[in-house]
Amino acid sequence: MIKEKILGFDVCTYNQEELLENIFKDYKKSNQLFIVNINPEIVMRNYKNDETKKIFNSQKYQIPDGFGIVWASKRRKGNIKERIAGIDLMLKICEKSQEYSSNIYLFGSEQEIVQKAKTELEKLYPKIKIIGISNGFCDESKVVEEIEKLGPDILFIGLGSPKQEEFIIKYRDKLKNVKILMPVGGSLDVISKSKKRTPEWMIKRNLEWLYRLIKEPRRALRQTKIIKYVIYIIIKKDERKEKKNEQN
Repeated sequence: MIKEKILGFDVCTYNQEELLENIFKDYKKSNQLFIVNINPEIVMRNYKNDETKKIFNSQKYQIPDGFGIVWASKRRKGNIKERIAGIDLMLKICEKSQEYSSNIYLFGSEQEIVQKAKTELEKLYPKIKIIGISNGFCDESKVVEEIEKLGPDILFIGLGSPKQEEFIIKYRDKLKNVKILMPVGGSLDVISKSKKRTPEWMIKRNLEWLYRLIKEPRRALRQTKIIKYVIYIIIKKDERKEKKNEQN
């Protein structure tokens, strides 16, 4: 599999269909997968955290979940052609899971929201098997105990970053029978229709960040990470150019 490094983080170059196909090839082999979402905010949060970076890079699949990742690849004439939004991949996995009669567990958000998300997914995919749900405010150890007891094949964790990634890193060995572990951020809120997703025309114009900022002004501080990310990408590219010139 071809991957690119964006500020030290591996990112898969597969498109969404290729990614889905390969995920389920591994699923059939019962290989446990921690699907990592890579976006500018996650990159900058963990840029100096060598341990987290090592864990993320050691996974088989890191998805380009942010236009900033695609943009960085284009600047270096790379092979990442499209953004793979976490919610889109989650829905595709849910759809595909019907072919395998996979058992799914949803963990995150508020109880009413995760319950609504379950209901909406069952409407979208009549053969889906969601065997358990927990809100994101439950005692972690009790949630892990229930997941162990129920034995789902797929676990979606919507606790927000970095909490959801930390949960997976902490408990993945204990949940070794779970084949797919995927952090899904606010996807449960959108699927439950508690929050509206960014309008399609804004997504196509890579303005999802602006829509979120308008809807949630408190995100303004988080957006500074994106500015920092852009600066880092530009600086690193300039550094590569300088080194190339020196070698010539």
